[in-house]
This record gives sequence, structure tokens and C-alpha cells, in this order.
Amino acid sequence: MRHEIVFLDRSTLNADVRRPTFDHHWVQYASTSEQEVMRRLEGATIAITNKVPLRADMLDRHPSIKMIAVAATGYDVVDTAYCRERGIAVANIRGYASHAVPEHTFALILALRRNLLAYRNDVLSGRWQQTKQFCFFDHQIRDLHGSTLGIIGGGALGQGTAQIARGFGMRPVFAAHDAQRARVPGLEYAELDTVLRASDVISLHAPLTPATRNLIGLDELRSMKRNCLLINTARGGLVCEASLATALKEGLIAGAGFDVLSQEPPVAGNPLLELDLPNFILTPHVAWASDDAMQSLADQLIENIEAFARGVPRNLVT
Repeated sequence: MRHEIVFLDRSTLNADVRRPTFDHHWVQYASTSEQEVMRRLEGATIAITNKVPLRADMLDRHPSIKMIAVAATGYDVVDTAYCRERGIAVANIRGYASHAVPEHTFALILALRRNLLAYRNDVLSGRWQQTKQFCFFDHQIRDLHGSTLGIIGGGALGQGTAQIARGFGMRPVFAAHDAQRARVPGLEYAELDTVLRASDVISLHAPLTPATRNLIGLDELRSMKRNCLLINTARGGLVCEASLATALKEGLIAGAGFDVLSQEPPVAGNPLLELDLPNFILTPHVAWASDDAMQSLADQLIENIEAFARGVPRNLVT
């Protein structure tokens, strides 16, 4: 069988993407709008998407599609229930950012815990030049050693973050919020409420599902320590953004570092875009995007497609 492969948003992946070894016809587009999806997938048997939504109404018009290769770990852009019902294989990428995301997580933690942005702004404004001694102590600096890191999401990224935490002398504790998830031997678990109350830093690594949407709201933020940091390198919808803005303005928590928003690219009116605070860092969804991680993703993407074509599909979510 000669497969017709369509990559809908090639520009989302800055890496070399080799062509599959089996007989196929390859078409790729830098990006694809909602209005262009229908026409571009005409006759396709394999669709590749990173962020272009593939919902039931659209898929119903393309019965030729046999596989959807998601160029990411998160697959909430695909109607998996429909695909499962119709026998469409959906495969995602796994483990490619097991170093990149935890490293970015700790870049945010360290910058906030040591108030790097505040001190850098002071230097730029001339504060250091005006002091009468060699340094000044305008902003609190706290060590990570001996503190507790609460981790919500016990997959590869959460575990990778825990591994780095141990190197800093931190105590990682995983939230046991999903009773269906098997606990990993050797890891410490506690109920979600306990993790929220006891942690000095909380890092989110959970997928976005109906059960986890707005997992962290104002009540959860109020339950955290006043000196707690909240880090989100997972999905923006895990946290109520208006509640976080309120918490930071009112000093309910010490700071936050986010790499994701509920809508990307963001639109005017998102309360986190309007925050100009030294204890809030927002990066544009690049925690995953090291050169090494992106190349690993690209290689795995084609391996998933080749495995499907051989009749031995892997990394299936349907």
C-alpha cells in the first residue's frame, strides 16, 4: 500500500525530518488553518499534526485516514474517542524531552528562588553603583537544599524533575491524585491536598484532561505556603490563570514560573500577560525545544509511522 502522508504544521518542529523508508507520497505545510484542514487532508492515509486540531466532524469527512501521528506528547488536539471507535491509530511521542523539560523547570525554580530577575533589574537601574558596600540584600535569596518539591504528574518528566531535585538536596513528593495510576516503587507519594500544603516548590507535569483542567484554582493557591513557588511546564489549562494572577498580586504564594498558557499563541486579555512582577516568569512554550529534544522527537515521529506501516504500531493512545 502506498501511503499518502500529510504534515499539517511542519514549522512547529525545528529539526531534520527524514522520510519514511516505505513507499509513500509526502506533502508538508508550514502551518494549516482550520479552514485549510479539510482540503489538505483530502486522500491522506496518514496525518501528522502537532497543534492542528483533528476533531470528529472533520475526520468523518476523511475516511481514508488510517493513522494520526502526533508530533508531541500531548494529544488533546485529536478526538481520540472518535478515532478509537473508527479504528484510527493515534500515536504520540514519548520520552523525547526527558532532559529538556526538567532542566527548564529548574531554570525557572532557580531564577525565582534566588530572585535573579529582581537583582538583574536592580543592576540595570543603577542600584548596585549607588551602594556603599560590595553587595546589597534587597530581595530574599533561599537555598533549595532541604526543601520539599511537590510534583503533580508522575510520568517521565515528573520523574526526571525529581531526579534533578535530589541532586539539589530536595525531597521530591508526588501527588497521588490519580487512583488509577500505578505507583512507582521507590518514590514518595502523598495526597494532593497534603502536597499542596507541605511543598516549598510545586511543579506541574500532568496531562490536560477533563479531570485536571483548572486543577489549581484560588482555593488550592490559598492552601499553599506563602513562600511556595508554582512551576508549570505542562499545560496552561491546569491552572486557573485569573486565580494565579490574584495570588501573585496578593502575595498568597512567593512566585510562579510558567512555560504554557491556556491559549497559545496567547491573546490580549490573558491576565498572566499583563503581570509585570519580578517573581513571575513566563516563557513561550519552549521548555521542550532544545535542539537535542526536537531531533529526538523528529526521529521518533517517523519511527512511529514506520512501525504502523509494518503492522506493528507503537506508542498508541487509541
